Amino acid sequence: MHRRQKPSAPEHKRDPAAHGGALSMSHNDMRSFFNFSQLVLSAGQLKSSPVIKHSKVTYFEVEILDVQSKKQICIVDKVPPTSTLLDVKHKFHKACPQWYPSRIGLQLERNGPYLKDSINIQSLAVSSIITLYFTDLGQQVGWTTFFLTEYTGPLLIYLLFYIRLSTIYDQVESTKNFRHPVVHLACFCHCLHYIRHLLETLFVHKFSGGHTPLKNMIKGCAFYWGFTSWIAYYINHPRYTPPSFGHRQVSFAALAFLMCEAGNHFINVALAHQNHSGLKACFPSPTYNPFTWLFLLVSCPNYTYEVGSWISFTVMTQTLPAGIFAFLMVIQMSLWAQKKHKLYLKRFYPEVRRKAAMIPIIF
Repeated sequence: MHRRQKPSAPEHKRDPAAHGGALSMSHNDMRSFFNFSQLVLSAGQLKSSPVIKHSKVTYFEVEILDVQSKKQICIVDKVPPTSTLLDVKHKFHKACPQWYPSRIGLQLERNGPYLKDSINIQSLAVSSIITLYFTDLGQQVGWTTFFLTEYTGPLLIYLLFYIRLSTIYDQVESTKNFRHPVVHLACFCHCLHYIRHLLETLFVHKFSGGHTPLKNMIKGCAFYWGFTSWIAYYINHPRYTPPSFGHRQVSFAALAFLMCEAGNHFINVALAHQNHSGLKACFPSPTYNPFTWLFLLVSCPNYTYEVGSWISFTVMTQTLPAGIFAFLMVIQMSLWAQKKHKLYLKRFYPEVRRKAAMIPIIF
C-alpha cells in the first residue's frame, strides 16, 4: 500500500501547483487589463485616425481677364479658401512680373469697384472658378512717401523766398529795404505748420500700407508747391506792405493761428490713439484737453482747425494769394468733412446726428 501511495502523492502535489499556476496567470491577466484601462483613461477618448476621415480641401481657380478686351491674362490655380485677394495678387505678380501687387486692380464686374486686398477669396466664389477683371492702376507710391513729399516741398520753397535769393528778387532792392516783423512771423508760422505735418506723418498717423497713384502725388505737389511759391513771393517781397491795422491785427491773427495748430495736433493725436487702441465702437469723445472739446460740435474738428490756421495766416499777412489758398482749402476741407460725416452717420448715428460736419452750428 505504501508503494501504491507514492505515485499518488506527486499527482496530489501537481494539482495545487496547477491551480496555483492558473491563479498566477489570471492575476497577470488582470494586472495587464488594469494597466491597459489606466492607459486608456489617462489618454482620454479614443480619436479616429485622420486617414479614415478622407478630408479634402477645396481649391479655387482664379481666372483673370483684361477689363477692356476681356482676354484671358492668366489663371491662378490651387488657391486655398483661406487666401485673401492680396495672396492672389502676389501669385499673379509671379506669373506676370511687370505688374506688382500695388499696381493691380481687380474687380468682380467690369464697371464695379476695386476689391480690397483683405477680402477672403472664398467670399467671392460661386463655383470653383472665380473670374476677376484686371486693371493696371499705374505706378503707385505709399501714403507716407506721398505726404512727406507733399509737405517737404512747401517748407523748403518758402525758405528759399525768405532768404531772398538774387535770382528771385533784385539784389540791390532786397538789401536796402527794411523787413517788417510780420515777415519773420509769417515765415515762422508757415514753417511750423509744415513741420507739424511732417512729424505727425512720421510719428502720429499710421497708414495701413495702402498706395495711391503717382499722378495723385504730382497733382498734390503741384497744388501745394505752386501756392507756396505764390504766397512766399508776395510776403517776402521787398515792397511788401504790412497789414492795415498794424500790430493788433498781426498779434490777434498769430495767436489764433497758434491755437488752431495746437488744436489740430491734439485732435490728430486723439484720433490716432483711438485707432491704435482698437476702440472703434464709439465716436471719439472729448477729453480733459480743451482743444478736443470741439468734438462736441463737429465730427471733423481737425479740418476745422486746419481751415482756421489758413484763415488766421491770411489775416496776419493780408495778402491776396494767401486768401485764395485759404478759400480753396475751405472748399476742399468741406468736401472731405462731408464725406467723413456721412460715414460717421452710418457707424455712430446716435452720437453724430446732432453734430455739424466741419463748421459749428451749421448742420
